Amino acid sequence: MDALPLLLLVAGGAAVAGAARRLPVPAPLLLVAVGLAVSYVPGVPTYTLDPHIVLPLLLPPLLYTAATDSSYLDLRAQLRPIMLLSVGYVLFATLAVGWVAYLVVPDLPLTSALVLGAVVAPPDAVAATAVARRIGLPSRIITILQGESLVNDATAITAYKVAVAAAVGEGASWSGGLREFVLAAVGGIGIGLLLMVPLHWLRTHLREALLQNTLSLLIPFVAYGVAEQLGASGVLAVVVVALYLGHRAWQVDFATRLQEEAVWRMVAFILETAVFALIGLQLPVVLRGLGPYSGERAAWYAVGVFLVVVAARFAWVYPATFLPRLLFPHIRARESNPTWRGPAVIGWAGMRGVVSMAIAFSIPEALHDGRPFPARNLVLFLTFTTVIGTLVLQGLSLPKLIRLLRMPGRDEHEQTLAEAQAQAQASRAAEQRLDELLSDERNALPGPLADRLRAVMERRRNAVWERLGAVNPVTGENADDTYRRLARKMIETERSVFVRLRDGRYIDDEMLRTLLRRLDLEEAAAYRETT
Repeated sequence: MDALPLLLLVAGGAAVAGAARRLPVPAPLLLVAVGLAVSYVPGVPTYTLDPHIVLPLLLPPLLYTAATDSSYLDLRAQLRPIMLLSVGYVLFATLAVGWVAYLVVPDLPLTSALVLGAVVAPPDAVAATAVARRIGLPSRIITILQGESLVNDATAITAYKVAVAAAVGEGASWSGGLREFVLAAVGGIGIGLLLMVPLHWLRTHLREALLQNTLSLLIPFVAYGVAEQLGASGVLAVVVVALYLGHRAWQVDFATRLQEEAVWRMVAFILETAVFALIGLQLPVVLRGLGPYSGERAAWYAVGVFLVVVAARFAWVYPATFLPRLLFPHIRARESNPTWRGPAVIGWAGMRGVVSMAIAFSIPEALHDGRPFPARNLVLFLTFTTVIGTLVLQGLSLPKLIRLLRMPGRDEHEQTLAEAQAQAQASRAAEQRLDELLSDERNALPGPLADRLRAVMERRRNAVWERLGAVNPVTGENADDTYRRLARKMIETERSVFVRLRDGRYIDDEMLRTLLRRLDLEEAAAYRETT
């Protein structure tokens, strides 16, 4: 791909995704629609992707940023339901979709049908977890959905590789596929365990934030590449490394963490917008290549695959939720009985997304003997319709379903109270440490500076409690919100003065940047992120 089309793709995708934030339409849907419309504009270049670089380019960074934002402790506590969904359900969906497609679509080889099943099997829970957090679902459901989306890609990719190997003529058997799956899983986890400690050591011993974040950008590709070269699961290697680094992110200095969060949010945003824009741009090419499957028949096949995908998830989720409790007494004794509403939400939160499209784009174009991959464009088309169908029907209706079921959400008052108690313990420890430091003559400070340290500490301690207090009857703000708003107004005033002094040549640009950075850090400390 030339530089100009790539630049136009990224810039156009970012502009459309930015516009989607002001509209009641999910960004992926708008990106696909605009991409489809633009693809028919005369003069627009044809966008193609090399199947051999799609997975190594797209998956590692997307997995890494999702895993570092996850909680290792929460995932470990919900390991059973996560594994039942990320392994059991993905294999079940692969077989169910593949078998139905093989029976329904004339002349579709079973190997191609299973490739389709593996491609559409893994849900992408990014949208679902975002909705769940915004509405306030129980943290257990959020953790299950998040954990499933981290591990299910490894299952789907392994199943996909087995099906592709059989389709292109490399030969494959059920026993061989199972052996490859086990070896890939064990190898991926093992490589991740071997890499995580030295990578974390290197991160903590680099002294510059720029070097640390450069390493951060390389880590997912290194973990994925090493694992894949050794025949293991690159997905699991990335997930293991990312979970460990995310769990120990507190050991990295603050500048690295601030930069890293911004960098990875930008990377994930660019990759996701580019992929969904490419879906729309490539759809006309896929439609032209459907051949005997085009027209009304292709539409009916798309409806059938979508229905099987949705039904297979519910057919798996409910038994996976209740059967373990019926079969094992220790599970009943340890865990409370779930209601039917939780599995209903998890079942309906099976939207497909970027991962399915990335796997579909990586399907080889030809077999070993040079013949075209059988029904490749049909698999791409059915993947496209399944992704869009789940995003439209399930994604748009999930918030309404959650409200309709009236599921108990997280108690915000209880969460704030726990935060306040944790902050109080930390503040007491910090106060004792400050007294110890100030008692040493080497740390002698003038009284006003020592009082300032105590005031900052007291401010952190009181800020959370103030969120529990009464609100201003005029603005509806609590005292903490008012404090943050006023602090920001003061910082904005200082910033405008610094700029005016620079424009009047009283200070130079270098000094302006120093002063503005100091204000930026203070504003970041005063304003916690709410999005």
